[in-house]
Amino acid sequence: MTPMEFNTKLNTLTTLLHSFAYNLTKNVEDAKDLYQETAYRALFNRDKFQPDTNFKAWMFTIMKNIFINNYRKKVKSNTILDTTDNQYYLNSGSHATTNAAEGGIMLKELNLMVSALDDSIRVPFLMHFEGFKYQEIADELELPLGTVKSRIFFARKELKDKIMSNYGFHPN
Repeated sequence: MTPMEFNTKLNTLTTLLHSFAYNLTKNVEDAKDLYQETAYRALFNRDKFQPDTNFKAWMFTIMKNIFINNYRKKVKSNTILDTTDNQYYLNSGSHATTNAAEGGIMLKELNLMVSALDDSIRVPFLMHFEGFKYQEIADELELPLGTVKSRIFFARKELKDKIMSNYGFHPN
């Protein structure tokens, strides 16, 4: 395939590649970058394209692979490695944030609200609050994972509603 034919085929796929890039990234600027990287790699590796194969599939595969590689790099760069003894700082990140909720609501009142929840939602909620992962809670209570997640959601929602009504906040 001549360079002119290659460029013509690439130009006919521009709109489709931009759309695919946006579907992957969900961001206009990132989609433009992904398209540009894909076009660069395709042009750089033009000699590796087999003339009697599907050009569109080749281009989409290049784009998908670039996206996956960039995503993996991004995830890897956000990983926190803890090398301290006894892992005191595991998952601490670079800074700690404080929770100002205790200032507005007395802890005793909050405990009363939690204890007033139905056992079916209170137990999974407290386990999650204590640091158990969803799957650990599901295994311990012998419940499906989705059930555990929804019960924790409903516990949060009920507590939020109680707090809003007790302290005069009304959602719009």
